Amino acid sequence: MTAASPTIGILALQGDVAEHTRHLEAAGAKVVPVRRPEELESVSGLVLPGGESTTMSRLLDVYEMYEPVAEKIQAGMPVYGSCAGMILLASEVVDTRPDATWFSAIDMTVRRNAFGRQVDSFEADLLVDGLGPEPLRTVFIRAPWVEDVGPDVTVLARVHAPDGRDHAVAVRQGTALATSFHPEVTSDIRVHRYFVDMVRGATS
Repeated sequence: MTAASPTIGILALQGDVAEHTRHLEAAGAKVVPVRRPEELESVSGLVLPGGESTTMSRLLDVYEMYEPVAEKIQAGMPVYGSCAGMILLASEVVDTRPDATWFSAIDMTVRRNAFGRQVDSFEADLLVDGLGPEPLRTVFIRAPWVEDVGPDVTVLARVHAPDGRDHAVAVRQGTALATSFHPEVTSDIRVHRYFVDMVRGATS
């Protein structure tokens, strides 16, 4: 592994693993699925894919992955979460099971399924800081939104939501990145390239 072609893991317990793999490889990374604690040792960054957040939280415990992943994130390993992955990176989650666990990698309050049910899924063209002047086509599927962020969190994009407010849907804090939307289901690899660059920066 080199800084130019970092090895990035995708938490492969549930969710859009194949889609993220294609985008990360197109962005210049080597990609490995991560299902066991020892597989974390070979990666320089980690993607938490979209899926069902409470199921993913439960599977992290079943496969004894929660503590190893939490330790890596706390040690500064770059991590990116999309949709359900955003929820897993939050410090507080609204409207969720009381026994669910989160990594608290980003100082933010996230509301699950904030935009509604599957039938309320939508697409939008958003300007995202760090991705250049062209709008990014974003896909929201039973997506969360960010209700509040701490002082160390950078908001990269917002969208006008059904409650009449503009909510953050892309954020970064240090080596942690999260989006409400699913960039892996479009042909645009800019979010993944942004994360690959984050990993390169952390390993150079």
